[in-house]
Amino acid sequence: MDERKKRILQAIIDDYISTAEPVGSRTIARKYDLGVGAATIRNEMADLELLGYLEQPHTSAGRIPSARGYRFYVDALMAPYQISDNDMTLIKNWYQSKVRNIEEVFQETAKMLSRMTRNISLVLAPQVSQCTTFKYMQFLPLDETRAIIVVVTDTGFVENKIINIPAGTSLKDLQKIANGINNHLSGLTFDRIKSSVFREIRRDIIPDRMMFDATMEILKQTLGEKNEKLYMGGTSQLLSQPEFQDVDKIKEILTVLEEERLMCDILHMQDSEGVVVTIGQENKYSGIRECSVVQAMYRVDGKIVGKVAILGPTRMEYGKIMAVLEFMHSQLEEILQKFKL
Repeated sequence: MDERKKRILQAIIDDYISTAEPVGSRTIARKYDLGVGAATIRNEMADLELLGYLEQPHTSAGRIPSARGYRFYVDALMAPYQISDNDMTLIKNWYQSKVRNIEEVFQETAKMLSRMTRNISLVLAPQVSQCTTFKYMQFLPLDETRAIIVVVTDTGFVENKIINIPAGTSLKDLQKIANGINNHLSGLTFDRIKSSVFREIRRDIIPDRMMFDATMEILKQTLGEKNEKLYMGGTSQLLSQPEFQDVDKIKEILTVLEEERLMCDILHMQDSEGVVVTIGQENKYSGIRECSVVQAMYRVDGKIVGKVAILGPTRMEYGKIMAVLEFMHSQLEEILQKFKL
């Protein structure tokens, strides 16, 4: 594609993203200084349509980008978008003021992403797998008869349970039990924690049967394979997009969004580093082939533990959304490190 066609295609896509209206040659000639007249632009638009980069939805002269056009735009034409200092400060302050526990990290991330991008946000929370490493366990006294057992993994996953403290058991005794279990399990991946380890803990660390059973219950809960949890925000944002005023279209998309396992599978289809964009027909599920998905992985200690993503119409602000996701996933990694303690 020559440079003039590239500039015209970029102008058309920028304009369509902004207005959601089919774009004509006169509009491009008037709004964009491309150095050529409307007639030349009209001829180039006809060529771009033949090449598959534009479509003509109606008999009017206006064109809209095709999925192929958007793909070329994202890969080769899109101007870099720099997230503003104000938005960076807003995101950082949001985390500081809203987040008090690891569950809220993911909830608030989903809320913030949907507000900033005006599309559906998806946050895939860490999964506890057999390759996850036990980090530590501790007891947090509630009162004289009850305590909370907390188990933390290397991915920042936290499991907790309230237990009754056996009569005659002091805070010092609880700390001794926690220290003993941590010495036995710390640094072990869950696939290396065997029944023999639990027998050693029963014999050497927790002689009280009730306390042992309660402690083992939460350990086994954490050891068990955890289903991923998907946090979603901004579904109403999709309903306001002009592309989805068609009731049948929106029903199909909402049906997909209701299937949490399906949405997790959609996010798992991409394992590439960095921010990844799938556009229109590139999405394998028919229910979202009118949409684009922009996603990025996030890590803890170098391990991939989840994903953040935006789902919206193919007419989305790709540059802004990619920049926001890039910044957000780095912030998410940073705040999850803090929750590891």
